Amino acid sequence: MPHPHPTVDASTEAMIEDLRTLVEVESPSRDLTALRTSAEAVAAVIERRLGGRAVLVESDAGPHVHWSGGGDPKVLILGHHDTVFPLGTLERRPFTVVDGRATGPGVFDMLGGLVQAIHGLAMAGDRSGAEILVTADEEVGSHSSRALIEERALACGAVLVCEGAAEGGALKTGRKGCGTFEVSVTGRASHAGLEPAAGVNALIEAAHQVLDIAALGRPEIGTTVTPTVASAGTLDNVVPAEATVIVDVRVESADEKERIEASFAALAPHLDEAEIEVRGAVGRPPMPESAAAGLFALAQRLLPGIEATAVGGGSDGNFTAALGVPTLDGLGAVGGGAHADHEYVVIDAMAERARLIAGLVHALQQPEETASP
Repeated sequence: MPHPHPTVDASTEAMIEDLRTLVEVESPSRDLTALRTSAEAVAAVIERRLGGRAVLVESDAGPHVHWSGGGDPKVLILGHHDTVFPLGTLERRPFTVVDGRATGPGVFDMLGGLVQAIHGLAMAGDRSGAEILVTADEEVGSHSSRALIEERALACGAVLVCEGAAEGGALKTGRKGCGTFEVSVTGRASHAGLEPAAGVNALIEAAHQVLDIAALGRPEIGTTVTPTVASAGTLDNVVPAEATVIVDVRVESADEKERIEASFAALAPHLDEAEIEVRGAVGRPPMPESAAAGLFALAQRLLPGIEATAVGGGSDGNFTAALGVPTLDGLGAVGGGAHADHEYVVIDAMAERARLIAGLVHALQQPEETASP
């Protein structure tokens, strides 16, 4: 139903005020106390700017925040309030606005996008059919929020993801599927000087596995398989009995997802008596560019000249696109430095991106304008 308050224009000053509020409530993933405080702050900003009630949805990863404008669901605005920065980062790197840039932990990924989305929806005036879902665990895999994300995406039929824009302000129309695998090796310890042959060297087995794993990559078709963390051994005179290798995987197609998962499952030991165990999967399916085609065409009509690109990183838009729900990503802040100390948001772009959200929501409220993949 239409909101009782009149439509208002985007106020950059008000957006900065709300951005400061959210950044100054630190929200590292897995810190349940901090995430509850953050969820309450997000809910308060939503209610102050949009009215109604923002509901905290409890989960074992922390509270998600869900708000609905009522009426028949038509568009889901999707984001997250957890960040990668540990408590105490704010003291070292406080929220600051200097030379047209806002900086601070989480300002680009993705608190700036949340603020723009909320203010954009406030500009739309009629909020019927619009929903906002702000999850607490995107940075750690969305395991507790995925079912809710998929449920609301299917109910709404279109998803606007307010993750930060790509380089140069481009929207994100494709994302690789991504996942993490852990390969655990079990050998047998022995004295490295007295009885080296009596042991089964888990480190040597892990070295064989790393080479086998790295060979699975097919970068020419967008598949990267990158061993990133390894550990083995206890003392310098003991044949190591255990080793672990962690691997980052990115794929562009469902076929490659299946190939990679099958290849990890088929890994076999090279050394007699060594054992290996593999855990993990490509948890975020690829986001095909076809899922964004209709919504991006609509964005181009609203903001001529805006560009789009496919990126390697994943988001919760991967889940919604994989369901066949039209999904457009990168609608958040223009800036850069996600997960880094130089993270920033371009202040001058905030109002324009809020207006883009408003225009997309308005168009999706009209059946004749609804985009399709």
